[in-house]
Amino acid sequence: MTNSPTILVFDSGLGGLTVLREVVAARPDAHFAYVADDAFFPYGHHSEDEIIARVVPLMGELIGTHDPDIVVIACNTASTLVLSHLRAAYSVPFVGTVPAIKPACAQSRTRRVSVLGTKGTVKREYTKALIRDFAQGCEVTLVGSPELASLAEAELSGASVSDGDILAELAPCFVGEDATSRTDTVVLACTHYPLLLDRLKRLAPWPVDWIDPAPAIARRVSDLLGPRGGGIAQAGAEMIFTSNRVHGLSATLTPFFGGRALA
Repeated sequence: MTNSPTILVFDSGLGGLTVLREVVAARPDAHFAYVADDAFFPYGHHSEDEIIARVVPLMGELIGTHDPDIVVIACNTASTLVLSHLRAAYSVPFVGTVPAIKPACAQSRTRRVSVLGTKGTVKREYTKALIRDFAQGCEVTLVGSPELASLAEAELSGASVSDGDILAELAPCFVGEDATSRTDTVVLACTHYPLLLDRLKRLAPWPVDWIDPAPAIARRVSDLLGPRGGGIAQAGAEMIFTSNRVHGLSATLTPFFGGRALA
């Protein structure tokens, strides 16, 4: 049996599955533990102090239980706020998820970019600093969506989500009318949003480039772990909810884990 590295992927809910999917593809040799902090979901409805007080000790418990080689914080809200505290408290390497403003502005042709995130992420000083440092002359529109993460969770769980509800969250991203000066790039600054990407594309008033940071996160994780071992990990994958509920979503979740059976 190979000595498989353990990768712990953490999010407030199921959005981090979009990151997990890319990391599993990049590191099929690893064992995965996915932790959804659904007992505190959604993070966007809590204060900054509450999130820090929640996540830092919780991460200590998870590290003690799972002994990961690396931890992925697959949540923009948590990463923009708690990452520095986690790195100060624990020696395990952390890879965060932050709004992909730099690549979005680098590729925008009309120089108009929108950042679609939770209300907490778009108001964070971390996000504003990314714009100051990397906007490269682009006009960046920050759109704080109060409900889109919850809509994504609902759809993944099999509930019916209307086009109107999604469009209401999406519409403020689209600025301008002339094709040469209107929004041409949207940063998905919440890992939940790629769960709805097909519907976002269909409902968009005009075509844009959608920036999902998950592939870049997977490359970073793989680089930090070093060369991968041969074959597929002997161990499978774990799905943990902090509420201790039974997920009952095996058929829905298995593709995100590369087809592995969930413990």
